[in-house]
Amino acid sequence: MLKSRFASIMIIFVLSIILVLSGTVMAKGVKVGLAISTLNNPFFVDLKNGAEEEANKLGIELLVVDAQDDAAKQLSSIEDLIMKRVDVLIINPVDGDAIVSAIELANQAKIPVITVDRGANGGKVACHIASDNVAGGKMVAEFIAKKLNGKGNVVELQGIPGTSAARDRGKGFHEGLKNYSDIKIIASQPANFNRAEGMAVMENILQAHRNIDAVFAHNDSMALGALEAIEASGRLDEIIVVGFDAINDALKAIKEGKLAATIAQKPALMGQMAVETAQKIINGGKVEEYIPVPLMLVVE
Repeated sequence: MLKSRFASIMIIFVLSIILVLSGTVMAKGVKVGLAISTLNNPFFVDLKNGAEEEANKLGIELLVVDAQDDAAKQLSSIEDLIMKRVDVLIINPVDGDAIVSAIELANQAKIPVITVDRGANGGKVACHIASDNVAGGKMVAEFIAKKLNGKGNVVELQGIPGTSAARDRGKGFHEGLKNYSDIKIIASQPANFNRAEGMAVMENILQAHRNIDAVFAHNDSMALGALEAIEASGRLDEIIVVGFDAINDALKAIKEGKLAATIAQKPALMGQMAVETAQKIINGGKVEEYIPVPLMLVVE
């Protein structure tokens, strides 16, 4: 009797080991493509790092391509990933419209697509992982309104036109300011999520408008560029600047008392969640169409 029970326990133990080992072998054969809009932005570097860390943990081969903010280059690099027969594609689009053709190619190849941080305006996407950018824009509007006591002139530096992040952050910001009729948006111009462009656009706006009370930049890179222009003009004490993303340089600027606030996203967590979701899809599991990532207002 005891021998029979011992034998049964040993069989279960051996089967468990075999299942674990077979799962590990399967994971090693998995390839996931990660198409990033640009690695010139620290936010997306963090997203990539989070994805790579999770992929290493799960034994997944992660193939990363950088579009350098070029929609045509992103399409070409995704075509290469499709040719390499990746099991899942994770895409952070340069442009929500331009990416549709790439997603449709993946759909035709029966490769599931996950979008992260920025959405797509077409094609079949299995899951979208992102912060609620509309809610983030509203958080900024409320913060600025409170700092200005409900009255003042505001500048908006927009991200890349066509991206869901720029569209939704702007939408939330404008909706949030509807409750404050004495706050006017006197300039709203794209600076393409780029620090140098943020500085250049802000320089022109400063020359055109003498009375500016606050600036909302759709990301921290533009906010930091705007800060440089404002500081060079000697108006740092007059204008509050708010960014979005909570990159390290922005957090440093907040501690120094230069940047008023930023909206903290969690790019590394986004990357991690994207790889986790890819593995779930590969294993035949069901995934939500939208997985939200929490936001937080960071102030001094």
